Amino acid sequence: MAQNTNSILEVKDLAVSYGHVQALKKIDLEVNEGELVVLLGSNGSGKSTLLSAVLGEVRPSRGAIFFMGRDITGRPTERIVASGISIVPEGRGIIPLMTVLENLQLGAYHVKHDIDEELDRMFVLFPILAKRRKQAAGTLSGGEQQMLAIARALMSSPKLMLMDEPSLGLAPIVVNLVYEIVVELHKKGQTILLTEQNVRKALSCADRGYVFDLGSSVLTGSAEELSRDPGVRKAYLGGVD
Repeated sequence: MAQNTNSILEVKDLAVSYGHVQALKKIDLEVNEGELVVLLGSNGSGKSTLLSAVLGEVRPSRGAIFFMGRDITGRPTERIVASGISIVPEGRGIIPLMTVLENLQLGAYHVKHDIDEELDRMFVLFPILAKRRKQAAGTLSGGEQQMLAIARALMSSPKLMLMDEPSLGLAPIVVNLVYEIVVELHKKGQTILLTEQNVRKALSCADRGYVFDLGSSVLTGSAEELSRDPGVRKAYLGGVD
């Protein structure tokens, strides 16, 4: 099967089933180097399932996934992560009884070289984490935990970072702060594939997007095109002008 070697991530004709339930039906998607691509859609539309398939957590029933030109379909998750993909999971997924520092070290568990440089970079990007480095992660505020989850995902210097609903459960002021971080990472060249129900916020910083519905990608385009699309505006933006 031919693939676009210019893409960081390319998904071709992907289908995923959970028993008799088809979670993804026929997904074609690509993310190019340095892009911020957003997946939009309601709960149950298949966004998180796609990220799970990319990470090897679920096995596709059809199709293929290419990462940096190599077929990673069905490979073990640990090998996929080691090849350069990290995730900020829905619900953050931090280890609450471990310290901030220990959680960050966990994010670099497969990195072979000394990680002091990565730690320093995270503490510059997230000064609050430097102050909290010896504190149990479970005692952080929701916003601080999300920052920790992002920093942990960055510890391995990933070629591609997946972010699953980063604004979920956060106060509006914290959502703004999280997206300031996302925008800064994007400006620095980090390639990001993001799922989000806060459509307005996601489209304000994305390059391109895909709209998922019932396991299918029903619409794709630039962020500006999706923001102007009548169907997207009616379904996700309240139909406002």
